[in-house]
Amino acid sequence: MPKPARLRTAALLATAALLSATVSGCTDDTPKDEDLTAQELTWKACPVPSPLEGSSESPSPLPGGDEWQCATMKAPLDWSDPEGDTIGIALIRAQASGPKDKRIGSLIFNFGGPGGSGVTTLPAFGDQYTKLRTRYDLVSFDPRGVGRSDPVVCKDDEQLDEFFETDGTPDDAAERTALVDNTKSFNAACEERSGRILPHVRTTDAARDMDLMRQVLGDDKLYYFGISYGTELGGVYAHLFPKRVGRAVFDAVVDPTLTPEESSLAQAGGFQLALDNYAKDCTSKVEECPVGDTEQDVKDRIAKLLRDLEAKPIPGIFPRDLTQTAATNGIVQALYSKDFWEYLTDGLQQAYEGNGQILMFLSDSLTGRNEDGEYSNLVPANVAINCSDDKPRYTVADVEENLPEFRKESPMFGDYLAWGLIGCTDWAVPGAAEHPDVSAAGAAPIVVIGNTGDPATPYEGAPRMAQALGKGVGVELTYKGQGHGAYDSGNSCVTGAVNSYLLDGTVPKAGTVCT
Repeated sequence: MPKPARLRTAALLATAALLSATVSGCTDDTPKDEDLTAQELTWKACPVPSPLEGSSESPSPLPGGDEWQCATMKAPLDWSDPEGDTIGIALIRAQASGPKDKRIGSLIFNFGGPGGSGVTTLPAFGDQYTKLRTRYDLVSFDPRGVGRSDPVVCKDDEQLDEFFETDGTPDDAAERTALVDNTKSFNAACEERSGRILPHVRTTDAARDMDLMRQVLGDDKLYYFGISYGTELGGVYAHLFPKRVGRAVFDAVVDPTLTPEESSLAQAGGFQLALDNYAKDCTSKVEECPVGDTEQDVKDRIAKLLRDLEAKPIPGIFPRDLTQTAATNGIVQALYSKDFWEYLTDGLQQAYEGNGQILMFLSDSLTGRNEDGEYSNLVPANVAINCSDDKPRYTVADVEENLPEFRKESPMFGDYLAWGLIGCTDWAVPGAAEHPDVSAAGAAPIVVIGNTGDPATPYEGAPRMAQALGKGVGVELTYKGQGHGAYDSGNSCVTGAVNSYLLDGTVPKAGTVCT
């Protein structure tokens, strides 16, 4: 499949999809003299999420029976014309559970993607933040271009099925042409159906929305928890508004120093490491590993499966077949979290017997497709945000030149991630920069957590983010574990350090290592 410019889907978004119409943009004609910082939010019971948000069920009540509340915040469509047209930013919150005199403020979450709906993701994992809720209102949002916040829409569900069936690792000129044509067709559809919002979905726009959100929620400082791409968003916010940073935590950290090509290359190594760790884990158990006798045998059998699927797909979820690209998507999805490794084992066993259902289910989770065949707008929003942020535009020649390096970094995923670089071909909006600026001199300390086994945001990004934020700002904490992110691992050292900082203001010692 033609992948997003950079595959940054957060593990929490993936988990929500595993557990788990027509939508018009939230627009209005706000009077030009209205002070948006003075607007009052109308909180009410949350509506049933739309398919574009990636869920079809209203959030379950909180512990104790409290209900989640939703509201819409008005923000400028174009931050360079703050008195012009506005859009609606969908918000969700759980009010603080502790005494009012102990409440600190609102803790805003962004779970990554980019393109993930915070309105559906926060309730799915709200139980993990029960401790934080004692002193904060837990708040998340659909960033502009996502979910209910003027979503980027490109192709319809049937067309997206066709889009994701295209071979994402072409082997000859005809397949390369098909991939490029498919990418151009998708991007042209985005411009045709979402041209109004496309110029306004950069990370800098979302950061300015968050500062407006901070003011509307009544906080002097921004209290923030960013995961995966949410760390990049938080870093950009800190750069733009260093004096307004309160207590902030970055988990599963995007490396802000890399170009898209360098980031994809690092991800190739990250997913290869995760596959190596999976194979080692499976073959080191007392019982026999059902997908291989040795670590190398596990990887060799997976590689053979992918080669076989290139020649002859197998039945997946009717009426679709499991192709090589869909199987690769499914494997990548399962490597996001150690909790998914059992699904990978089951899926591989099934596929070796000629049944591709589990791997296709995992693939659908990665691409945002539900069991009814409806797609969220995760991928369109991901492409739109990345292509608006990233200045480079890669060609087939660029990919072919760099394929040897990608294959060396990852025999399994090198081609897959290298070809994903052409995702911004003929994109309607020019990219902003080679990489984000997150320098934030004068900001309050930001806890930056790196996971040594993270496949999607490799560990090396954490120290680089800490350094880029500036001396005295980035405070690095290392978790020696597996999966995308650390706080959701349940490791008591990590959760203890994060909770102590966010709740009590106790900054962990720089260089702390949790095992």
